Amino acid sequence: MKYASHCSPIIIIVNYKRGNMRKIITLFLGIAVIIGFSVSANAAKTLKCQTVISAKADEVVMLKDFTDTVTTLTGGSLKFEIMPAGTVVGMKETLDAVDKGLIDCGFAWTHYWSGDHPAAMLFGSPVAGAGVGIDNIAFLSWFQYGGGKELYDQLWKEMGRDIKGFMLQPVGPEALGWFPKPIKNMDDFRKLKFRTPPGIPGQTYKDIGIASVAMGGGDILPALQAGTIDAAEWCCPKPDMTFGFQKVLKHYYLQGLHQVVVNADFYMTGKTYNALTAHEKKSLEVAANASLAKSLSYRIYENGKALRELTTKHGVQLHDTPADYFVEYMAAAKATLNKNAAKNAFFKKVWDSQKAFADIAVPFWSGAQMSNAQLGMAHAATLK
Repeated sequence: MKYASHCSPIIIIVNYKRGNMRKIITLFLGIAVIIGFSVSANAAKTLKCQTVISAKADEVVMLKDFTDTVTTLTGGSLKFEIMPAGTVVGMKETLDAVDKGLIDCGFAWTHYWSGDHPAAMLFGSPVAGAGVGIDNIAFLSWFQYGGGKELYDQLWKEMGRDIKGFMLQPVGPEALGWFPKPIKNMDDFRKLKFRTPPGIPGQTYKDIGIASVAMGGGDILPALQAGTIDAAEWCCPKPDMTFGFQKVLKHYYLQGLHQVVVNADFYMTGKTYNALTAHEKKSLEVAANASLAKSLSYRIYENGKALRELTTKHGVQLHDTPADYFVEYMAAAKATLNKNAAKNAFFKKVWDSQKAFADIAVPFWSGAQMSNAQLGMAHAATLK
C-alpha cells in the first residue's frame, strides 16, 4: 500500500487475488482515522489576546508583528485576535484572566504584577538598571544567556499562576519626564507633585522626597490640566507625543533612572501552551526572539523622529537632568532593592543573578559605550 500526505489525494493500491473484504474495510477505516487525526492536529486555533493598552499604541503594532510572525511560522495553525484593554476584563484583571483561561493570552509589562510578587519588577522594570547599571541591551543578555529566562519561568510558579510568558518588547530607557518649568537641582524637583510608575520605581521617588503620585495613563493629562499634579513621566518621545504631553508641558528631560530597563511581555495560559505541538512552541520562541531585536530597532528610530518633531514643531525644550538626581536616586534604589531582597527569597535569587551578571558584563558594556555616547552627543550638539 502507498499513500500520500494528508493534504494530497490518497491513492491506494491493493494487490490480491482472493481479497479478504474484511481486511480491505479495516484498511480503509485505519486510513480514515489517520486522516482525521492529522486534520484535527493541524486545525487552526484562534487565540484571544487582551492587552492593557489601546489598540493604537506602538506596542500593539509590534505585538501584531509578533503574532503575524507566529501565524506564518506555524502555517496558519495558530492565529490571534488582539483585543484592547477592557474588552473582556479590566486592565488589572488581565493576568488573572490568562491564568484562569478566560482569555487565551495577554500583553502587559510584567512589573504591573509587582503587587502579586515583588520580583515581577526585576523582569518588567528593574529600578535603576537593577542598581548595577544594566541597560536594556545588557538586560537581554542576562535574560537569554545569564539565567534570566529560567528565573522568569520560575516567577509564574512563585506567583502560583498557570502561565507561560514570553518577553517581547524592550522599551527602555524611559525619559525622566515632563515639567512645567526647568529644574536646576533636586530641591526644585521636590517642590513638584510628580506622576510616577507604581511599585518600587515610584516608591524610590518617595524615598528621596519627591511627592510621587501613581495613577493610570488615562488620568494623567486631566490631572495635569486640573493642577492635581505638576509634572509627569510616561515613557519615551514617541509614546509621549502620541499621548499629548506637549499640549500641556514644554520642558522635557530624557535622562532618568526609574525605568532604564522596561520590557513588555506576552502571556499564554499554561494549559493552552502545553497543548501546542512542538513546532508551534518553537514558532512562539523564534518569533519572540525576533521581536526583541525588532522592537529595539523600531523604537530607536521612531523615538528619534518624535523627539525632532517635539522640539521643532511643538516648542518643547529639551534639558539635561540635574546631576544630583542620579546620586540620590541610585542610592535610594539600592536601598529599596536590598530591603526587598531581605524580605523575599525569590526576589533575592533574581537580584543576585542580575548582580553576578553585571559584575562580569557591565564593566565591558558600559565602558565600550562611553565612546559611542561621547561621539553621539558631539553630533547632537551640532544640530542645536
